[in-house]
Amino acid sequence: MPKWIDHIVVRVNDINQSLEDYETKLGMKASKGPDAIPAMGMTRAILPLGDDGRFIELAEPLGEGGAIGGALERYGEGVHLVALAVDNLAEAAAEMKANGARVIETGAQVFIHPKDGHGVMYQLIERE
Repeated sequence: MPKWIDHIVVRVNDINQSLEDYETKLGMKASKGPDAIPAMGMTRAILPLGDDGRFIELAEPLGEGGAIGGALERYGEGVHLVALAVDNLAEAAAEMKANGARVIETGAQVFIHPKDGHGVMYQLIERE
C-alpha cells in the first residue's frame, strides 16, 4: 500500500526555461542539474520539497524518442510520472498485480501502466 508521494516527474520542452519559471514564479530552486542522463534519454533537474527527500524532477528529452520524448510529442508538457513510496517493493507489486494492475518491471524499477492510473504512470519506490 502506498505511503506517500516520493517525487513527481514533469516533462518539459526546455529545461533551462522551466528552471527559470519554477524559480521566479514558484519560488523553487534546483539542488541538482540540469544533468544529462543519456542512459535514460533525458536531461533532468531536481527541485527539493522540504527536508525529507521528496522532490519534483524536471525532465527534458535528449534527442528523438525515449519515454520522455514520446510522451512530450503525444501529450505535451505536464506530469509524466508520480513515484509512490511503499514499505516493500516486491510485496506492493505483487499485491497490485493480484488486484489486476498492469505492472511493468524493468530491472529493479517497478511501474504501473498509465491506463491503470487513468493517464498517469506510477512508479513504486521502496522507502522506510
